[in-house]
Amino acid sequence: MKPLAEKKGRGKIVTLVENLLREPVEKAGYLLWDVDFYKEGADFNLLVTIENPDREKPIDLDDCEKVSRLVSPLLDEADPIEENYYLEVSSAGLERVLSRPEHFAVFIGAPVRAKLYTALDGKKTVEGILLSYSEEEIRLQTENGEEKHLNKAQIAKVTTVDDTL
Repeated sequence: MKPLAEKKGRGKIVTLVENLLREPVEKAGYLLWDVDFYKEGADFNLLVTIENPDREKPIDLDDCEKVSRLVSPLLDEADPIEENYYLEVSSAGLERVLSRPEHFAVFIGAPVRAKLYTALDGKKTVEGILLSYSEEEIRLQTENGEEKHLNKAQIAKVTTVDDTL
């Protein structure tokens, strides 16, 4: 069963919000990493995730507040969401989900973790350096130098790996 927010056109809302916010967020010096609209309990939430174009400089609370103050009036004026909702602006984080072609493009050459629906070589998680991404597959080079080709249908989720720990 799909969440209520999804039943009410979640994809359409996300697309409308992305189109509305992308340019103003980028003009303010940030990347619009992702937008999500979901229901949690009785509440609807609009999550706007931002990133610094200079990945070496992390997003902090001041950045989130600045973007929140920027986008809130734009959302109020355009009114793309029927339901009352909570607006949350957040950093993409150190270990973020890669879900779009542009996400993968940014992290070519970086360590990633792919969680699989079914085990491959006895493991449901594969880690390695992201070599390439296409609509059909991703290629990783594992720690032992082996190259893995993972079909997109096998993959539940791909995240970056924070290798600073």
